[in-house]
Order: sequence, then C-alpha cells, then structure tokens
Amino acid sequence: MELLSPTLVALALAIALACKPWRLLGHGGLASPLLAALVITPWLWALPWLHRMPLQLQLSGACLIGLALGWPLAVPVLCLVALAAGLLAPLGWQQQVDMALWLGIVPVTLSFLLGMVLRRWVWKHVFVYILGRAFLGTVLCMFIAGALAQRMGHGLNIAVEPDLAMVARWLMAWGDGVLTGMMAAICVAFRPHWLATWSDQIYLRQPG
Repeated sequence: MELLSPTLVALALAIALACKPWRLLGHGGLASPLLAALVITPWLWALPWLHRMPLQLQLSGACLIGLALGWPLAVPVLCLVALAAGLLAPLGWQQQVDMALWLGIVPVTLSFLLGMVLRRWVWKHVFVYILGRAFLGTVLCMFIAGALAQRMGHGLNIAVEPDLAMVARWLMAWGDGVLTGMMAAICVAFRPHWLATWSDQIYLRQPG
C-alpha cells in the first residue's frame, strides 16, 4: 500500500510529460498563473503543519490550477508544489507524495474528466464553464478526492471521528469551489488568456 501513491504519481507524471506540457507556455500568458501556483499554493498545502490542527485539511487549488494550465502542465506543477510544501513544513517524503496525489493529481484529473463530459454532453456556455466546471465541479471533485484519501487513510487523525472528518472535507470542498469559481469568473472577464481550458470560440460562440 505504501507504494501505491508513488506509483500513481509517477504514472500521472509520465503521462503528463509525454504530452510535452512545456509547449503550452509558448501560447498565451500561462507563465503568470504558473508562477502564482508555485508561489501561493505551497503555503496552502503546508498550513496544517505550520499550526497544530486535529485534522489536516487545507485548500487545494488544484482544480483552479488545472483550469489555468491544463492537465498536462498542471500535474508537474502540482508535484513541484508538494516539494515546495515540504520545504516550508516538516513533511516526510511519503507525506509529500501523498499530498501530490490526493491534494493535486486526483482532483485535477477528476476536474479534467468532468470538463470533457461537460463539453461533450452539456450546452457550451460561459455559465456552464464558471458555475458547472469551475464552481460546482470543483466542489464535487475535491470532495471525491478527499473521500478517497480518507478511505486510504491519508491525512486522517485517529482522534477525529470518520463521519466528522467527512463533513469537514465536504465543507472544505465548498471553500475550494468558491475560490475556483470566483477566480475563473474574474479571469474569463479580464484575463481569459490565463485559462488554458477557456475558449471564446467554444463558450461565447465567437468566430476564430
């Protein structure tokens, strides 16, 4: 079981790198959200270890990073975020790998799959992107990722009842959803080139 997280992280990273995600940096203004992710997100991930908390819950930001950078580029960035969090807080190697998987790769992958479903089967509209994919989609993806992490025994303090921990994960998922939805709305309005998953041609029906 201890090898599960490293194996899944390595597999996701290999697939992402095979897509040559660095090519995305040559199109649009993704350098700014990438740098913001590397500077801000490690503090969010390290926060529970910087303050004594009975349950290690924190905002993830993974779905927002996925919307901004796209899945292939988001995966290596989230791995770097986990390494940076280990420099800010007393985290062991296994904890960093678990964080990269459950706080980063799993939710961003679920968000990517949900985005594909919405684009294929749901009306293509700006409100579907903001409310469906960025807001409610993030809530759903973060809660599923958190529930899976708890099922695998990651980040769960034995002094906390499992049912209470699940409620806390549900509430934290809404925090991530509000953050992601708000930032996605702002970027769509003022900085659409910061979102690799956004397209005026698709969601605004504007000619290319």
